[in-house]
Amino acid sequence: MNSANLSAKPYAMQSANLAPMGITQAHWDTQLRAECEQDFTFFARYFFKQRKGQKFLWQPGLHDVTCDALMRLWRGEWQNMVYNAPPRYSKTELCHILFVAWCYLKNPRCEFIHLSYADQLVMDNSDAIKDVMRSPEYRRLWPTVVITAHRDSKKAWSTTQGGTFYATSAGGSVTGFGAGRKDELKEDGTFVFSGCLLIDDPLKPDDARHDTMREAVNRRWDETIKSRRNSPASTPTLVTMQRIHQKDFTATMLASTDEPWHRVILAALLDEGQPTERALWPRMHTVEMLKAMRDKKNDRGEANPIAGETFSGQYQQNPSPAGGGIVKEAWWRFYADLAEVQKRCTFFFITADTAFKAAQANDPTSLQFWGAEGGKRLYLLDRLHGRWEMPELLENTKLFWTKHPQAKRFYIEDKASGPSLQQMIKKNRTPAQRAESATAILWKPKDYGYPDDKVGRVKKASWQIFQGVVWLPDPTIAPWVYEFVDEHSAFTADDTHAHDDDVDGETMAVSIWTHHGGGKNGQ
Repeated sequence: MNSANLSAKPYAMQSANLAPMGITQAHWDTQLRAECEQDFTFFARYFFKQRKGQKFLWQPGLHDVTCDALMRLWRGEWQNMVYNAPPRYSKTELCHILFVAWCYLKNPRCEFIHLSYADQLVMDNSDAIKDVMRSPEYRRLWPTVVITAHRDSKKAWSTTQGGTFYATSAGGSVTGFGAGRKDELKEDGTFVFSGCLLIDDPLKPDDARHDTMREAVNRRWDETIKSRRNSPASTPTLVTMQRIHQKDFTATMLASTDEPWHRVILAALLDEGQPTERALWPRMHTVEMLKAMRDKKNDRGEANPIAGETFSGQYQQNPSPAGGGIVKEAWWRFYADLAEVQKRCTFFFITADTAFKAAQANDPTSLQFWGAEGGKRLYLLDRLHGRWEMPELLENTKLFWTKHPQAKRFYIEDKASGPSLQQMIKKNRTPAQRAESATAILWKPKDYGYPDDKVGRVKKASWQIFQGVVWLPDPTIAPWVYEFVDEHSAFTADDTHAHDDDVDGETMAVSIWTHHGGGKNGQ
């Protein structure tokens, strides 16, 4: 069998059909078993047909991408993955039903914990997994993989080989259960997938605007959920969800600095607004259908801001305030080769946005290392972000500047702590920085032709982003870029956004670059 031409083959064959072809049931089962075990894509399409009685309407750019990501998790190439896709685009079917059933045939000792926003949803998924594993076809192919009731809970079940599956709401108790196994990482460093944390839509979309409910779910990760991994250094975590808010569970995971997260983003409308605009899954939603959802109007012909907000988040995986922000995510350009980009740069500098008042000393600070390719392009090369009191802030700025000796200028916004920080940085320059006359400079917007108000500055800098001359490192080499881009997307004209430290550092950089002749072709 070959999964590439699966659509041309029957999904199930009875013994009566095999005899005239000279194929025994045992031979057929041997071949079918091998194909399912070697190729999760084949398994998923085959057992979807067994369970649903109809073929899986497979879309390569959607479902192949999903299966490839799951296999990276299975092989141990990725430990933690956030998978963002529109509702009803098969994420639960593939990631939480068929994937789990496949994992148990590969390793019946797997231990899973499955969470979602409601008990009923995870219980339904649990029942669907058991339906697959108890189906005549699955039992015939893998007769040793047997499900039994778990002694501890009606929400749990086991395999006779010692595997477990526990399903509860994201706010429910997980005491007494763990995901993965302590022996999944062998002494020689070999990883054997042995289960994972499965989190599917941890918050109901209707609750996204309720800060208390949203933040309670987000806190559960640090307070309870992540501690349920039996091997924290190797047990995978898979989060699948539609984006529902700028500060949703996805944002919380991506902002984490204690462990890396890989992200798979599947927008329903690809290349939105571009000549190559197309639908991700045309048989589910055509371009016209998607635009109709996005551009829904009331009976007076006025745009519905909630419709636009819902489409931006749940279908495009780019949550933004009602009416949208000033800087659009689609405007950014990304590079993948840091070394090659640095070779092309002719001028390097650092920008720093620090807390505005002493009382806000614990607000985020953003240090950004920039490189200019003459007047052609501006590249963000590195960024350090955190909440620091003054002594720690000084130490981090020294380390960051020392890390990037190419930067001969360190620009600090001329506000509350700026002058003091400038003097301390100048005083603590390394001998090499002194020899090269590297210095710290106070940045004042009017000196660079920028307005005093932040909104005006962002609007002016956004023109260069729109023109495609401000480039960021690809998130595959710099995961913090997700947070950087999300903060820009969230920036609003009415100052309802949470933070703007990255935005301030970027507008400073653009103003400095354009002041010295950069980006003139975009003006």
